Amino acid sequence: FACNTCQEVNGVSKLHGDILKQETFHDFYLVMPEKFSAITNGITHRRWLMACNPELTKLICDTIGTDWVKDPELLHDLAPYADDAAFREQFEKIKHNNKVRLSNFLKEHQGAIVDPNFIFDAQSKRLHEYKRQHLNAMHILAQYNALLENPDMDFTPKTYIFAAKAAPGYYLAKQIIKMIWALSEEIRKNPRISDKLSVYFLEDYKVTLSELLMPASEISEQISLAGTEASGTGNMKLMLNGAITMGTLDGANIEIKEAVGDENIIIFGMKTEDVNALKAQGYNPGSFYHNNGIIKACIDRMSAGINGCTFNEVADSLKNIDPYMVLADFDSYAEAQARSSSLYKDRTLWTKMSLHNIANAGIFSADRAVNEYASNIWGIR
Repeated sequence: FACNTCQEVNGVSKLHGDILKQETFHDFYLVMPEKFSAITNGITHRRWLMACNPELTKLICDTIGTDWVKDPELLHDLAPYADDAAFREQFEKIKHNNKVRLSNFLKEHQGAIVDPNFIFDAQSKRLHEYKRQHLNAMHILAQYNALLENPDMDFTPKTYIFAAKAAPGYYLAKQIIKMIWALSEEIRKNPRISDKLSVYFLEDYKVTLSELLMPASEISEQISLAGTEASGTGNMKLMLNGAITMGTLDGANIEIKEAVGDENIIIFGMKTEDVNALKAQGYNPGSFYHNNGIIKACIDRMSAGINGCTFNEVADSLKNIDPYMVLADFDSYAEAQARSSSLYKDRTLWTKMSLHNIANAGIFSADRAVNEYASNIWGIR
């Protein structure tokens, strides 16, 4: 009905524009191709940089002027300063200050003790299986198991921050939330491990809390199964504040990769065509469960109990159904996490990556998106 009656059908990212044309509405596309477009979503830099990160905004304005406020693609002018040691030092201080600000908020409102010297790795989005917060949680559980066996292993200290809400009737999503909380509590109670690894689930997540999280984050988790995330805007907000995207080739992650270059993003996992091929041949998560010791140990631990709570429904879903192929992408995701920790040790390299992300974030402004809607869809001159 919508395809018949609407003037335009928009995919909100290049990949999902193609999916609409080639898969979802392919029959419609064959007879009315002129209706289909792909205008990538955008965010307002006025809120997600200028309002929520005033220190960084001042540094940018002092460095390249203020014209970027009206034309955010002029943030490109920041790119050469990635090679300026004094500028990088100022940026690192601002990032640290933002981490301290978030840490202070969490201590005051959640009683959480968060070390701002840890990597801040954030997954901020609606809690849904396709967004795969349980992939993130399972990897944390694997790290926890490794540290239990060898507390003195070489480990780059990392804080995983989850920010999400689930739909009221979505039982499995709520079980995943509870599992993340239980994992957080169990790790917190082990001082030999909590001085290397910590997990926090932000309470009552909303825009005002997001405005503290985005400037403080250093890794942006965008780990949906390829082909399932239409676009994403959290990835853009985090990028704009200098977080490095760790993600699959899905939604706007593809366009972020094109904007920043392979060297300034951490990509893992199957592509959409790989996912489709695996589905066609018959995906069997049980084979991963039985043949991968790390995966098996994590899923068995969910059933055995974390902080006194069992998560049989999550475990059974993963090893028997796994609709979003968490197990198929697990090893690749673990490698990406290890790569992020290695890269972070080189502070110069990491800061350069962050600055190139900011410098190339202007194309994801809502100004650009609205202008494209105006000219390409609404016909406004």
